Amino acid sequence: MFCSKCGAENADDSDFCKQCGAPTGSAMPVATGSSTSLEPNVAGLLCYLFGWVSGLIFFLIEKEDQFVRFHAMQSIVVSVAVYIVCIPVAIVAFIFGLITPVLSMLLWTVFCLAIFGLIILLMYKAYQGERYKLPKIGDFAEKYI
Repeated sequence: MFCSKCGAENADDSDFCKQCGAPTGSAMPVATGSSTSLEPNVAGLLCYLFGWVSGLIFFLIEKEDQFVRFHAMQSIVVSVAVYIVCIPVAIVAFIFGLITPVLSMLLWTVFCLAIFGLIILLMYKAYQGERYKLPKIGDFAEKYI
């Protein structure tokens, strides 16, 4: 078997060229049914990485895989919901900050940790290949994929 990139001869069972490192024909195939070269579970995980930005990017470039499109849309909707909820939480934290700064910091810390935990959960579920729907948000996201 010869490398299509550099022309070096390789063993038939090798996955990569020993000369240049390019994948040979026996390398793991790219995921089918996807507009990206990523596995659907990895793409689903990446949808949540940078919130609505990464969700929007994957929603726009992925045209075929409904799993990735669902997670991309859910990422966008979760991000918008977090921004909307963030405003009243910030106002309440500010008011508590006038009374006791410690209570304000505690409230804000709990809110941020809850959001961080939610994002980690969604990334984990997407990586496991699960189409995990949040109540209301998942239904809304499913309508627009």
